[in-house]
Amino acid sequence: MFLRCKVRRKDGKQHRYWSVVENTRVAGGRVVQRHVLYLGEINDSQELAWRRSIEVLEDGAARPRTLSLFPEDRCEGLLADASIVGVRLSELRLRRPRQWGACWLALMLWRELQLDQFWRKRLGISRKGTRWDQVLFVLVAYRLLAPGSEWRLHREWFRRSALSDLLGEDAGLAEIHKLYRCHDRLLAHKQAVFDHVTARWRDLFNISYDVLLYDLTSTYFEADPPFPEDDKRRFGYSRDHRPDCVQIVIALVVTPEGLPLAYEVLPGNTADKTTLRGFLERIERQYGKARRVWLMDRGVPTEEVLAEMRDADPPVYYLVGTPKGRLTRLEKHLIAQPWQQARPGVQVKLLAQEGELYVLAHSRDRVAKERAMRRRHLKRLWARLTQLSTMRLTREELLMKLGAARDQSRTAWRLVTIEIAAERATFSYHLDRNKLRQTRLREGRYLLRTNLVEEDPAKLWGHYLLLMAVEEAFKNLKGDLAIRPVFHQLEARIEAHVFIAFLAYCLHVTLARRLHALAPGLTPRSVLEKFAAMQMIDVHLPTTDGRELVLTRYTEPEPELSLLLKKLKLELPAQPPPKITPAPAPPIPL
Repeated sequence: MFLRCKVRRKDGKQHRYWSVVENTRVAGGRVVQRHVLYLGEINDSQELAWRRSIEVLEDGAARPRTLSLFPEDRCEGLLADASIVGVRLSELRLRRPRQWGACWLALMLWRELQLDQFWRKRLGISRKGTRWDQVLFVLVAYRLLAPGSEWRLHREWFRRSALSDLLGEDAGLAEIHKLYRCHDRLLAHKQAVFDHVTARWRDLFNISYDVLLYDLTSTYFEADPPFPEDDKRRFGYSRDHRPDCVQIVIALVVTPEGLPLAYEVLPGNTADKTTLRGFLERIERQYGKARRVWLMDRGVPTEEVLAEMRDADPPVYYLVGTPKGRLTRLEKHLIAQPWQQARPGVQVKLLAQEGELYVLAHSRDRVAKERAMRRRHLKRLWARLTQLSTMRLTREELLMKLGAARDQSRTAWRLVTIEIAAERATFSYHLDRNKLRQTRLREGRYLLRTNLVEEDPAKLWGHYLLLMAVEEAFKNLKGDLAIRPVFHQLEARIEAHVFIAFLAYCLHVTLARRLHALAPGLTPRSVLEKFAAMQMIDVHLPTTDGRELVLTRYTEPEPELSLLLKKLKLELPAQPPPKITPAPAPPIPL
């Protein structure tokens, strides 16, 4: 194996993206390169560390050896010894292949966060001997590795995994009634979990909580209303583009590193601006009063809440985006202000007003991105209008098709003036060049407001870019962990479903933090897929005396996985000990 670099030029800057590759010989004597790991854009010290690890791995590799096997028909002359067991190699059987590596990694992350100890104390053991903490781990591991319904977990996935081997339990852990009843025991410990995981992240990664990100998302249900009056499943603005389904709203607080601190499940018709005050009080109770900065998108805080944050003792600091309508009102004041260089490609103007600082940021990269998006949408809308102008339609059909075109390209629709004939099914359209000119001037520009009046503008812009961390958290919850859709019917179990997804995300982001120091391009999902290649299998060897020797073994890691284990400082456990069935009882004489 070796490191391969791919160079890409973007915006006049050279970027180097690294991968670990391996030469593989194929038919015809050809050698092809097999992609092993994508590392992304790593720094020089990280590159050197990976090179040294690869060199040690290859130099220390043992040469393969040929071993001879002696079946039962070649053991003549051996002295009778109870410790010698003859096996029938011709009857060897391989049974129950199951996924082991990713399950083991999930268990290591669970123990690293000390969640095994946390839940063992709180959930305990039932009178029938059910280990509820282990049932919970099964649910969390399932959500992390192969998310789906509890019925699928019970019916097929648990048997295809090695969780029973790792936990020393049997298939009773995945009985369907236990999976559902475990949901009913979790919500009472939600706040204690928040306190526990934040303390562990402080110990593991030296995380501080002086900058917090706050945002909301929603998830929908496959369920039929109506519901009880106090049920949280409601119709509302759907971020999943499913207005036909009821939903709940999830409010989440994370650190800039993406580590979640707390969340709340709210009714599906909750307005974003009504949620912030409660979270400010919760975080203050949890961490005390301190100089803390809240990063939020526009639409989350209200003017009343921002005034309360400014007037608090000590003040609660914030950095929030503002609607473009406010930019129109402040434009005449901002024109007189000089541009300042915040960082390469980013310029800012500062305007102090009434105890706040307004920051107008102009990003060259965002200009290129937004301009390309606007051109693409406008081109699509223009082509559709040209197509409609040639169709023979009734007036009603024309209006419906124009409405559909408007829904598909709302941003571009504002730049086009359309005039429909009063009584005929005809229309005319032309580009509104004044609106286009105004839109071009505002592309790539953002107006931020903050009460951090003494902060460096470059630092403020860097803070605002951190909002991508909370968006990444929502993307992982909805993508990798498949929190949507929700099939539960009871409200308490719906919230428990979100809570289990939160625990799975804690494992996900803990792995991401460990990988971040190695290479930014290594994602938790790619690492879990590498570990998932390690299988466990039962080797059944019948003996010459009628017994059966069972060897439960996990497969040896491939070279790239050995490299990952070394970099993550993980050591695989010893193979499970062999088991042999008792000798058959002698026949009873008649």
